Amino acid sequence: MQADAVDGLIGQMAEAIKSRLAERGISDPVMIGIHTGGAWLAERLHRLLEIREPLGTLDIAFYRDDFTRIGMNPVVRPSHLPFTVDDRHIILVDDVLQTGRTIRAALNEIFDYGRPASVLLATLVERSGRELPIEPDVVGISPDLRPEDHITLTGPDPLELVISGARDAGEKRAKP
Repeated sequence: MQADAVDGLIGQMAEAIKSRLAERGISDPVMIGIHTGGAWLAERLHRLLEIREPLGTLDIAFYRDDFTRIGMNPVVRPSHLPFTVDDRHIILVDDVLQTGRTIRAALNEIFDYGRPASVLLATLVERSGRELPIEPDVVGISPDLRPEDHITLTGPDPLELVISGARDAGEKRAKP
């Protein structure tokens, strides 16, 4: 998916987040993006939503519970939360939600910093394969993908979605 289409999805997500915040009576949220793609996405949303507090970022590498299964050798970046978490309304942003394990790890880390009043989850891509009962509040797109397909947000500028499968690794396919 080309950059202009991704930018359109981000604009739609910003409007949906505004609506959700208004429904909940939230006027002063903070935003946290999960490294790497979620942080890129959060930068754009943060700017569109004109959030007063600086953007926070999380690196959940040490909080993952599936290293052995996914063969992850973490490159650890520091988490940066330039605000207090206690009693704050947080917009948590990630690029792709599939199993739910990244979000679980992010929530664990956030709770190590304090107890938020609420967490609204926004994700650019929601795909099947959930292993944990985690559902996003705002979604950019829910493509119909084969189980062997991988979808990745590339960036940071431009932001594009790339789909590859086990048989066609690295090959771009049509729009999801």
